[in-house]
Amino acid sequence: EEFFGGAWLLTRHADVEAVLRDPRFSARRTGGWINDVQTERGELADFQRLFSRALLFLDPPEHGRVRGLMQAVFRPESVARLRPRIAHIADALLDAIDPTEPFDAMAQLARPLPVRVIALLLGVDPGDSADLMRWSDDLAAFIGAPQPTRTLALRARTSVLALTGYFQQQLHRPHDARPDTLLAVLRQARAVGALKDDAEFLAQCAMLLFAGHETTRNLLGNGLYALLTHPGQWQCLLDDPDRAPGAVRELLRYDSPVQYSGRRVTTALTLHGQRLERGDLVLPLIGSANRDPARHAQPEQLDIMRPDPGALAFGSGIHACLGAALTRLEAEVALRQLLARWPRLRLASTPPCWMSNPAYRGLRSLPLNAQ
Repeated sequence: EEFFGGAWLLTRHADVEAVLRDPRFSARRTGGWINDVQTERGELADFQRLFSRALLFLDPPEHGRVRGLMQAVFRPESVARLRPRIAHIADALLDAIDPTEPFDAMAQLARPLPVRVIALLLGVDPGDSADLMRWSDDLAAFIGAPQPTRTLALRARTSVLALTGYFQQQLHRPHDARPDTLLAVLRQARAVGALKDDAEFLAQCAMLLFAGHETTRNLLGNGLYALLTHPGQWQCLLDDPDRAPGAVRELLRYDSPVQYSGRRVTTALTLHGQRLERGDLVLPLIGSANRDPARHAQPEQLDIMRPDPGALAFGSGIHACLGAALTRLEAEVALRQLLARWPRLRLASTPPCWMSNPAYRGLRSLPLNAQ
């Protein structure tokens, strides 16, 4: 009961994948999650109304309608065209690092890279990245807390309202010269009524920023830490940097940036002899599934040469992560840049600091030496 007031935990790969694909388990879970917070009556009502409209928390048919509007921007072939721009952003961030001194890979690469990339994709000013990161961090702290406090909830609400105010201005500004940005796509959808109202537009913008930032940041940090604590694997990449895409797949399995998802039971059912009632919260533990020995040989071992592990880091079914190809590409580009610049990259003497968020596993700081 200390975990979300009570939840069923699924740990095996087969069960996690099955529940993520089963329509009897609903993604509409924000009601109980937000309403469980002890706040003044109605204090979070606007937060709840907005976030319940985000793609992450929709079921069919609304889910298919909203996802379909954005699908083209995230197709692998569309994402691949961003490679030179992502490389340019990564180069600029690495150029700013003094390689003769220890540096924090989280503050100087893993945090700013994804938010600048999502700003590029959305079509907003990259100079707004600091605000976008702060708003996203406040939201992640609330969503990932097993027992979110009133303080966390109100901070998240404040940041979400600031974020939606920001995107409200973007909605009504003169249209971009680039018609392929996400904002341009969503603006057009709003103009023709494919998005029902401004709130639905704003909910997607907030979700895209949050999801695009948190997952990629944690993949970059966790992945670098895993490689540098397994020097043989780092050397394997140095020997052939074209192994980077496979390394990213394995890093997603080995230390999943998203540790669990959530679903609500829509119809009472029995699972492995346990009775699940309508409305029960179920948490498919993605990190656990990705270490299931029934699915992955020697799951505790990091092996970047492992055949495609078929991990569940990006979920499964209709809610599989829309931005999976983009996240993988950002991590691959960053790895290639680091390998080329600083082959002797290693952990600094100051230990890394982990965040205390059980849902979004990641590092607060990762001190490294480049030489």
